[in-house]
Amino acid sequence: MTLDEIRVKIDAIDTQLLKLLNERADLVHEVGVIKKRDGLEIYAPEREEALLRRLVEKSEGRLPEKSIRAIYREIMSAALALEEDLKIAYLGPKGTWTHQAAIEKFGGSVHYLPQFNLSDVFDQVHRGLADYGVVPIENTTEGAVRHTLDLFAKTPLKICAQLLIPVHVCLMSLEELNDIRKVFGHPGVLAQSRDWLRQHLGDAEQVTVSSTERAATLAKEEEGSAAVGSLLAARINQVPPIARNIENETHTTRFVVVGRRECPPTGNDMTAICVADEINTTSVIETLRALADLEVDVAQMESHPTGKKDRFSFYLEIKGHITEPHLQQTVRTLEGKGQRVTVLGSFPRPAALD
Repeated sequence: MTLDEIRVKIDAIDTQLLKLLNERADLVHEVGVIKKRDGLEIYAPEREEALLRRLVEKSEGRLPEKSIRAIYREIMSAALALEEDLKIAYLGPKGTWTHQAAIEKFGGSVHYLPQFNLSDVFDQVHRGLADYGVVPIENTTEGAVRHTLDLFAKTPLKICAQLLIPVHVCLMSLEELNDIRKVFGHPGVLAQSRDWLRQHLGDAEQVTVSSTERAATLAKEEEGSAAVGSLLAARINQVPPIARNIENETHTTRFVVVGRRECPPTGNDMTAICVADEINTTSVIETLRALADLEVDVAQMESHPTGKKDRFSFYLEIKGHITEPHLQQTVRTLEGKGQRVTVLGSFPRPAALD
């Protein structure tokens, strides 16, 4: 076939795809009418993940899993926007990796509400001003985000989804690399890219600012300057990335979606719990022994101080859904030993963990 003939075929397929997408939107609208009539949530993370897994399994063509998920993420995002003005609160400002995680989960068609701190994200969701919130809960360099875990203990909100985002840093600027004399960045992001900056921009002044968004704004305004941050921040602020993946080492941040209801089981779930206890060797051993005796499959376990004297808490991610009898027995057993157990929520097992 000639190039023109191929393009004609592509145009015909695009026309067919558009027709099918509109037919799909009509069916989704009918689902939305039924959900509103019955008082059900419009967004169903358990349904979303099951659909994505099934589509990936059915695919027999060139598209990899990542592309299939990205395409259908936007299709589902557009459908949600048609049914309801879905509001997603996240730890801001715009252009943060939490903002990126929110878009990865909900797509570009819903309404995003950047919040000043983690408490504000939880408050927005708890009061119904946002439908869901997206917050970091763990990263590979700093461990559990303690304040996030503390907030779960203070509110009835639940984890209803989880996603893992590799944190890549870019250098953004309107200048050529050799013309850069100053680099703006959040202190943490500058630290993450210290080695690359030393090697390629050793003479450039490094200036710390409050956020990546602020850094990008300054790089756009000040001649001879650049900023370090996320690709999303570069795109939002229209500052071209002139170097990518400049982080000292790639690390992954774990984000969770928080909501007001428990996520129903999918058959491939994880449950997050916090177990608070006294700080002593005996209590640690008893907790581990109880989990082993119950044959609980623990995917992750991390301890951190609670802020109260002589007490700490374990953050645990366990395979299975909290409605399953063996997990309910686990909670009862730990509570029977005098430990305070908080079930943070059950959610579909993230694809990256499979």
